[in-house]
Amino acid sequence: MPQNIESMKFVIGDNDIIRNMENVPAFQPFDDSGIECLDRVSHILLNDTHAKQYPDVVTFAFWCRKASIRNLQKPYLEMKNRVGRGVVFHIAPSNVAVNFAYSLVVGILSGNSNIVRLPSKEFEQVRIICSAIEQALDDNMKKQICLVQYGHNQAVTDFLSSVCDTRIIWGGDQTISNIRKSTIKPRTTEITFADRYSIAIINADEYLNEKNKKSVAQGFYNDTYLSDQNACTSPRLIAWMGENIADAKNVFWDELSKIVSERYLLQPVQAVSKFANICRQAITDQHIRYIKGKENSIMRVKVDDITYSLMDYKGDSGYFMEYDAETLDELLPLFTSQCQTISYYGLDLNQLQKFVFGKRPKGIDRIVPIGRTMDFSLVWDGYDLIRSLSREITVY
Repeated sequence: MPQNIESMKFVIGDNDIIRNMENVPAFQPFDDSGIECLDRVSHILLNDTHAKQYPDVVTFAFWCRKASIRNLQKPYLEMKNRVGRGVVFHIAPSNVAVNFAYSLVVGILSGNSNIVRLPSKEFEQVRIICSAIEQALDDNMKKQICLVQYGHNQAVTDFLSSVCDTRIIWGGDQTISNIRKSTIKPRTTEITFADRYSIAIINADEYLNEKNKKSVAQGFYNDTYLSDQNACTSPRLIAWMGENIADAKNVFWDELSKIVSERYLLQPVQAVSKFANICRQAITDQHIRYIKGKENSIMRVKVDDITYSLMDYKGDSGYFMEYDAETLDELLPLFTSQCQTISYYGLDLNQLQKFVFGKRPKGIDRIVPIGRTMDFSLVWDGYDLIRSLSREITVY
């Protein structure tokens, strides 16, 4: 192991574990030892009063319960003769607190040993989850998990890339380009999660008929503000459909404003960034219109035309473009390969599916109700992660 690897901070594990990890046999997917360990993690988190202050931690804890994982396993029950690929090196994004944990769980469930580079940004959620994982590890699972932190050190990335059998890169185009400067073994596979964007579609008439309008706004808040709108799943644009769009907008944004004012604290640097965003967009598109609201935490930008370049304007911390659509066809320019998730409210799901599979755009990997965009699944960005992180042994 190169000496400069000593700059790597071990949150869980040590040099000896990484050195011996290549010799640890892979497991079959959904091995009982991994599931039991994750169930212990869930139990620790759900009984931690401090953890309960963070909705994303609580969501993760419910997700990795034994009952939840057994439900996730159902589509794979007929899968036989598969084992993990060996060692997975996960590079977690720096701006989403709990992503590292979901990536680790997938690595465990697919039968692998795992080295996870944690976010560089200090998140309390990371500390809480890592503490629970450390408490939950038994002697066997300790051999399979290392959680590390280090800065921009290519020598460390070179080493960790050289020992892995699969490399997973979360975090966007630039991160992928930088990490790929570190070579991997010829047989090593790689999964990358590049820059993506998402949109929401709301049927105005159905929303006005909704008895619990606050719940829809709360779901939208969870999709966006819990990650400061930095997650690729967070909608940047809301497309409104129906007859009573103006009325629905007034009610929806008023409901959201109440939630934001109670729960979200906009930092000065975020406010400046949003103002700079709208200035940049106005320079190239003179037809946009800023809609002034009650809260600076909500910035609404009305657009009149859907263009292929519209989603180049990446706002966060409550920066939303809006478009009034008569048909779904008008939105087709948005559904490039960079479009990840469509969240919806008040639309007929069968009609939406028929549209997507009929038009077959290059993008759209997920169609989910508003409030569910951050729900992690074992199929992500079009990758079946269990199958991608394991290999099939052909038996005649």
